[in-house]
Amino acid sequence: MSQPSSSLDEKGVNQNRDPICRMSVFTDIQSAAVSPEMRLLSAFKKDNHGRKVFLAGREYYSEEGKTFELRLVGKIKQQFSTSPTIRPEYPPSLGLRGFTQRVTEVTLEKSCQAVVENRVLGVQTPGFTAAVRLGAELLRKWHDVSADWCGPVYLSSPCDDSLADIYRAAGVQEIRHYYYWDDKQQVCLEKLLADLDGAPEQSVVVLSASAHYPTGADLSQIQWVSIAQLIMKRRLFPFLLLPAQGLCNGDLEWDAWPVQYFASQGMELLCAQSLSHCFGLYGDAVGHLLCVLKQNSLMLSVQSQAEKIIRSLWAQPSDTGARVVATVLSNPAHVVEWQGEVKHLVERCMLIRHILRERLRLLGTPGCWDHLTQQRGLFCCTGLNGQQVDFLSKRRHIYLLSSGCLNVSAINGRNLDYIAESIHLAVTTGSFSWPSS
Repeated sequence: MSQPSSSLDEKGVNQNRDPICRMSVFTDIQSAAVSPEMRLLSAFKKDNHGRKVFLAGREYYSEEGKTFELRLVGKIKQQFSTSPTIRPEYPPSLGLRGFTQRVTEVTLEKSCQAVVENRVLGVQTPGFTAAVRLGAELLRKWHDVSADWCGPVYLSSPCDDSLADIYRAAGVQEIRHYYYWDDKQQVCLEKLLADLDGAPEQSVVVLSASAHYPTGADLSQIQWVSIAQLIMKRRLFPFLLLPAQGLCNGDLEWDAWPVQYFASQGMELLCAQSLSHCFGLYGDAVGHLLCVLKQNSLMLSVQSQAEKIIRSLWAQPSDTGARVVATVLSNPAHVVEWQGEVKHLVERCMLIRHILRERLRLLGTPGCWDHLTQQRGLFCCTGLNGQQVDFLSKRRHIYLLSSGCLNVSAINGRNLDYIAESIHLAVTTGSFSWPSS
């Protein structure tokens, strides 16, 4: 039997199928730039060397080199899976009430005046990035309706590369940077304050409340007081970040001290938080946006705007991770057990810092390495330059960010000596000038 032949009409259209000359609507789309972390991860996966090490990840890694799950979290998840009272259902768009209430109370404390006066809005988000995005969208709403607001968004230098993209995706185009990190591997408060003092009134200042990424260098409480005074004097708006809350000092409340202090001074603020790190809930992406308002009368309007934005972004957050966090924070016995596990994670990271510094000292590595133990949290800025970072990846198969920053938890008993020897070789090979201590 002969096959039916296709025929074309005078417009060149196949009568049996789509137009033969139709091009994809995506034909002219350009490839997006690959993030530094993804580029490093791709190179790491292609590397067949037996001693290769990836130090650019964002997660907490155990001594075995794997992402972890807290024992308590595992037990609670098991209870959920067998409980007849817990059924799959969509949570409200603003998140589980028990979760937002407990996270708000542990971040600001129940006695906080803003909490007592009911002018704090907590919103559950699918991860830290989503919390930043929601906050940026709310700021844009403020920008659109306020003729007085004309200031840009200020980010630290260095900072998470994705932050600027998040704000731009929300329609905030003017991004500036303030000085944070100097060549002595420490926060330079004088230059930071000078940059913020020159910011236009009502500029948004994004500040890491703890576990600054990627340096791991945090501000002291005295420094925070100076920054708060300047922000109030210059009428700036603080947007605080807690990307790894709990893994800096092993305590949710301690890590959130800057947020508590700003709120105690009567300041209006936003705070994006992640609970994924300290609960080992990476697959559940548990985030939270905290909005501290000036007046209680603003609550309903801000809440309605947040709900409208959420409906167009993710509709509802996930349920399981937030339920785990709420269960832990609602039970004093669980809190004690959870804090014990988190404290172990923090102490391990600090021990790695001390051992690495000591190894470099014993090897006679040039320079002062005290900054390794002066920083805290998951991340650490080594002070290595781009040439030395290239040496580590190409000659020693060790992958870290081009800024010289790395994830401390990815260092373990099997690779620590190799990493120390490699850093020593990177520093002593070629020209290098380390700042005096």
